[in-house]
Amino acid sequence: MTTTTPPDPAPATGPVTEVTSSRPRRRRPPARRTAGRLLRHLLLSAGALVSFFPFYWMFVLSTHRSAAIYEFPPPLLPGNRFRENFEAVMSTINVWAAMANTFLVATTVTFFVLLIDSLAAFAFAKFSFPGKRILFLVVMLTFLLPSQLATIPQFVIMTELGWVGELKAVIVPSLAGAFGVFWLRQFFQNSVRVELVEAATIDGCGFFRQYLHVALPSARPALAFLGIFTFIGSWNDFMWPLIVLNDPSRLTLQVALSQLQTTHGTDYGMLMMSALIAVVPLIIVFFIGAKQFIDGITEGALK
Repeated sequence: MTTTTPPDPAPATGPVTEVTSSRPRRRRPPARRTAGRLLRHLLLSAGALVSFFPFYWMFVLSTHRSAAIYEFPPPLLPGNRFRENFEAVMSTINVWAAMANTFLVATTVTFFVLLIDSLAAFAFAKFSFPGKRILFLVVMLTFLLPSQLATIPQFVIMTELGWVGELKAVIVPSLAGAFGVFWLRQFFQNSVRVELVEAATIDGCGFFRQYLHVALPSARPALAFLGIFTFIGSWNDFMWPLIVLNDPSRLTLQVALSQLQTTHGTDYGMLMMSALIAVVPLIIVFFIGAKQFIDGITEGALK
């Protein structure tokens, strides 16, 4: 009697699939999630307080006498000299005329920076022309140079033109900037599709119609960021207006406020009041365009 053993099973020729057990992700306990959220809010609140404290301290000192800055402990609550310090500033310098001059300079510079820089950036981003790379390199080189190097040449040019002492001597040198060209060029490259430009060209749109109907509608966040950035920089500009303006009726706000510091001493209560007057318009402008400003930053950070 013979016994037969069954043949060995044939090896599998198909692909071998490995069975893995999928375990559900472990969720953090509700108490840990609440603690993490609370810690995040505490850190954000601490950062907000640190950022807000200099403005509050400026307001507090603007309501005290000058000697309050040397007191220990320093005063942390508003005083009763707000009206006196405000009237002292108004009687020393012509604040409203200086603020009007500064507003005129800042708005004019902002408008032309947005116009000129966006036109140049759109051309650099979406069009090809002879010398494009060299021209853009020259623009970037001007961005790397410190602005103080251009002070003497600019003053000589303003003297030859007879513009010294006039507001156009402050406005004209700031009508375009390399930062705006670079910022908007990067934005146009990522947000404006080549197909849209080609379709507009086929429809018969020239450069300016493509700029108005294709480029500008998609660049509102970037333009808002650049506009607020330029307005604040022009409003706070001090060195060049101090050099080129010599007419007391045409002084900008920062130059006019610098006259409060005399050789006989500094009234810090009056000085903080003047700083408060200068910063209030900037706070209003920022709150008006805060949403677009933040959107512009995130658009520049994310492709």
